[in-house]
Amino acid sequence: MAAFSKKRKADEDGGEEMSLSPTNSPAITHRQLVRPSKKARAAELIGRPLPLPRLLEALDASQLRAILQTICDQSPGISDQVVQNAPRPTPLSALRLLGEYQERLNAAMPYGQSSADYNYYRVKQPLIALIEAVSELTRQFLPPVESQTSASLEFLDGVTKLIHQLPDWDNPSYRQHKDGAYDEISRAWALVIQEASKRGGGGFSSLLATEHWDQTLSKHQQQAGGRLEIAMSALAAHINWTGPVGNNATGSAGNDPNSIRNQLMNGTFGAPVRVGPW
Repeated sequence: MAAFSKKRKADEDGGEEMSLSPTNSPAITHRQLVRPSKKARAAELIGRPLPLPRLLEALDASQLRAILQTICDQSPGISDQVVQNAPRPTPLSALRLLGEYQERLNAAMPYGQSSADYNYYRVKQPLIALIEAVSELTRQFLPPVESQTSASLEFLDGVTKLIHQLPDWDNPSYRQHKDGAYDEISRAWALVIQEASKRGGGGFSSLLATEHWDQTLSKHQQQAGGRLEIAMSALAAHINWTGPVGNNATGSAGNDPNSIRNQLMNGTFGAPVRVGPW
């Protein structure tokens, strides 16, 4: 009887061990590993176009201008929106743009000794492009589009310096581009002077007194070989001689032979003075 009890106890203990065996565990036997779908992993690597902000960021300025110009040509309504919403150029940015045109003109000039005809036809295309850019940008800084006299004068000063550097030929038909540019910029100076004088309040006289624009224009007239006569006449006619400029005559401006006042007093106003290669 005691032997039977020991055997039964052993059988029960063995049964418990058997039930704990991994091979008999139903949870382990039927468990499966979950793996990511190959199709889902592949979809993450498929190429896709850039979103618009990133695409625009990747383009350079010339590409952006070309794309925008094409869109505006195809859709006049968009063109109007661009004109209305685009910020106005500053004198500095406009002169910087003209400097790029000037660099292309200089790059087209042949090296070494060449005939005037050959030189002219080599630079004719970039020269005309520069002259057209000067004409269009100048109008941006004239009244009534530009109401700030200081901005107008700043641009006109810079663009007149650029015109001085344009090539000059003996042949009048080749020289017409530079002569025409001088004539247009002279009229632009005259318009700004006339409109500034009409506003009154001593503002224009103050500009002349503090920044000596009369001297600046007179020096341009000399370097242009007398081709800014229209601008000089407008300045002489609209200077407020009883204002600050008159009071400043005893200062540096009064001793400057280039000042309009001294030219009028000496009888030399308007006399063309050729300098440089002209």
